[in-house]
Amino acid sequence: MPRVASGRLVAILLVLAMLAGAASPTVAAAAQVRQRASVEQMYNDLMCVLCHESLAVAQSAESYQERAYVRTFVKQGLTKKQIEDRMVGLYGAGVLAQPPKHGFSLLVYIIPPVVVLAGILLLFYTVPRWRAKAAAARAAPGSAEGPAISEQESQRLDDELAERF
Repeated sequence: MPRVASGRLVAILLVLAMLAGAASPTVAAAAQVRQRASVEQMYNDLMCVLCHESLAVAQSAESYQERAYVRTFVKQGLTKKQIEDRMVGLYGAGVLAQPPKHGFSLLVYIIPPVVVLAGILLLFYTVPRWRAKAAAARAAPGSAEGPAISEQESQRLDDELAERF
């Protein structure tokens, strides 16, 4: 009996190994497809350098020329990164819809979250102080009565209230 169980185990392992081997080319092909760029993807990731709009919506003569380059590069089977590098070589960094994530342009990605975080920290620091000052002002003697007014102002207020009500 133990030989039958071990035989089944070997058979199952062989089937799994064959399935894994058969899936390997499919996985590799899928990875290549993912690496290759599509025309639509590149149109959305690149800008027209003349009108500063996405190539997906730009209608200038310059955008038509840029689209022709993109179609040529995609037909050559280049990856997204390779196409972006070639377009930057042709038109400069202004052709990218998103600034590069290195060098000085990295600040575009760092500064906004830092500002938001600083604002949140400022609120956590100041709101409790404002609330404490407001509570202290309410608890101070004489604050419930309001500001002191002269006898003349008090008489005028009473007269106006009597007229209206």
